[in-house]
Formats: sequence, structure tokens, C-alpha cells
Amino acid sequence: MRRTSRDIRTANRYEVLRQIIAESPTSRQELAAATGLSLATVATLVGELLDLRMITEVGFEDSAGGRPRGLVAVNASGGALVGVDIAETYVHVELFDLALNVLARADEEMRPGESRPEQVVGHVAAAVGSVVAQAGAGAARVLGVGVSVPGQVDRDTGVAEYAPNWDWHDVPLLDLLAEHIAHPLYLDNPLRACTVAELWFGAARGRGDAVVVNLGTGVGAGLALGGGLHRGVSNSAGEWGHTTLVLDGRPCHCGNHGCVETYVGAPGIMRSLRELSPRSPLLHPEDQTATIETLARAAAAGEPVALEVVRETARYLGAAISDLINLLNPEVVVLSSWVAARLGEPLLREVRAAVARHALRRPLAATGIVLSPIPTDPVSLGAATFALEGVLRSTPRKVDAAPATAGRGVPGRSRTASSS
Repeated sequence: MRRTSRDIRTANRYEVLRQIIAESPTSRQELAAATGLSLATVATLVGELLDLRMITEVGFEDSAGGRPRGLVAVNASGGALVGVDIAETYVHVELFDLALNVLARADEEMRPGESRPEQVVGHVAAAVGSVVAQAGAGAARVLGVGVSVPGQVDRDTGVAEYAPNWDWHDVPLLDLLAEHIAHPLYLDNPLRACTVAELWFGAARGRGDAVVVNLGTGVGAGLALGGGLHRGVSNSAGEWGHTTLVLDGRPCHCGNHGCVETYVGAPGIMRSLRELSPRSPLLHPEDQTATIETLARAAAAGEPVALEVVRETARYLGAAISDLINLLNPEVVVLSSWVAARLGEPLLREVRAAVARHALRRPLAATGIVLSPIPTDPVSLGAATFALEGVLRSTPRKVDAAPATAGRGVPGRSRTASSS
């Protein structure tokens, strides 16, 4: 899709603010060098961000033989952003200041059978209300709410087009949420959210090409190519979890058989445990989280059945990651989301060994395979950046005041640029 001048301006604003958040305090000259933009362009963008009260002047630094350089830093108290992580078994919400420090958290459990859109919306509304109340952030301080939902989404219309694990089709999710949440809303999915979080603060920072493997109930691969988030023509890139790993293999919610997700997602791992040891005390049949946590503790303690399940999972995961390495030749593959976090180092060791058996030598030599180093929930963090980008896009070029925080109906509410 051809980018408009507005898209390019939003992307430039976003990149300058991203650099300021990462390197505060910094000078306009340093920003120009880091972003590749001209000093004049950076000066204009910095002026706009100052007008928006997203950044502030913080003094001067000496320059070699020249005039002192003015320094700018992020204005952490200039507004709040909310990141919503909707997963198949929980809703996790975090509220951030503009430096993307976590100010408040809230969780809602999603029990089996609680996947109807109105039920999910109720959990999200309750958790968002909780973090705003905890942080004492008035409505005027919350600049936007980024929402991550599993599956394929249309972020321009706010529609969850297809979520196979819930059998959702064309759910107008942001319209439903706007009935309960009076802040601008921005939609995407966890693949993009995790990838942006890694680009900003994690293992993909400073890397040109990276793959972020999201291991949860569902499975996918977020792609950062050429230093930026790769979305694909219809915002559907990364559905690696629904590529075929085993011909005529396990049935998948998407309707196919043998998908990667059916072997390395939480339900697939539970099935592997059940097949290996049907009466294992590690198995909690109706609770994915409890099963994975119990399995992780047992594997760390050297329990044979747990170690075998981790090895079997890594065998499939390693083969599937090898395809990504051979195809994309990334600098780093990051294992992210809650299953990867809980299984941790035992899974990572086995995956590295499995990848070494399958990937081509040359691309493998250039690729690191690591666990996500982000200490908070990467999906919530990434979702908050979608809200930040939306705020930057919906604000006119010339500004006299801080951005408005009206709810549904704000032009560009979910029409963010593909700049991250």
C-alpha cells in the first residue's frame, strides 16, 4: 500500500519519540544521526512533540568548539497509555507513563467457555477501569488504549476478523469496547505487539531483521524486516502457527491438520504430556496455565516425564524455527509470551539443539536464539505503543494544545501508520 505524506510524517514523529524515550536526554543532533532524518526535519518534529507536552527541554550540553546543544527528554508525566493483552485464558492490562514505565497492572481470568465477545469485553472494561483507578489517572491523562487480541485483525476498522481458538468471525471489537471505555482505542494482535516491544526494549533492539516467536495458547511469529515491523498486505503476516508441520497431523482449530500450533502451543504441549503419561500428576486437564507451570517446575527439577515433554516440544519447535531461519535469515529469533517465559532455559537449550540439526549452516551461524529479556508483559507494552502511534497520527501537524482524549468517533482512532 502506498504511504501518504501523513503516514510518513507519523512514522517520523514516532521514530523521533521512540529514540527520545530510549536515549533521554538527547540532543537534536543525536536524534538526526540516529534516525537518518535531516536536522531541520528533526527540529520541526521536536517542536511538535514539545507542543504536545510529550517531551520537555532539560538543559544544554557542551559541543566541541560550538554552541551548547539543547537537550530534550521524554515528559513521563505528560500522559498515560494503556496496553491490553487479551489472551485465550486471561486479560492482562498495564498502564504506562510516556516513558513506558508501568504504573499499574490488572488481571482478569478467562475461564473455559467465557469467550463470547460480550464476556471478553466485560473483562477488558473491568481491567482498564482498575488500572486507571490504581494510577489515579484522570480521563484527560489517558491518551489512548492499545488492544491486542489473538488472530487476524483489521486495525483500520477495529474488527477482529478471525480468531480460530474462539471461532470469532468479524467481531466489531472496538465498537463493543467503546461502549464501556471512553478513551481512543487502537487494535492489533499479539504478534505485532511482542515484536514492537522487542524492537523498543528487548532482544531485537538495534537489529535489522528479527523474528519474535509468540508461544502461548496460540502460536505465531512477529517479523521485523529491514528495521521495521512487517505486517503484510492485509496485516496478516506472521501466521506461522498455522503452517503445516506434520502432514495429516493433529487437528487444528483453523480447520487444517498438523499446524505448528497443535504441537508447540499450550494445548499441544498438554496433548503431548497426555500421550506420554495419561495419568501424570503434572496434567491439569482444564487448566493450561497450571499444567505449563507444573511442567516447568518439574523439568527444572529433572523429572523424567517433564524433561521428555520439553524435549518433544523443542523437537517440533526447532524444526519449525529452522524454516524461519532458512527463509528469512534473521539476526535473532526471540522466544516470547507466557509459555516460553515459564519453560525458560530448559526449553531454550533443547530448541537450540534441535535447530542445529535442521537449519542450514550459513544462516544459522548468523542467528542468535534467545528468550525475551523484557521483564514486564511484552504484549501489553507493545499494545501501548500502538496507542502512542495512534495519538501521534491523530494529532494535526500544527498544534496548540495537548491531544484530545475523546472516545469512539475520533478521526483516525484506529488508523495508525505502519511505521513501527
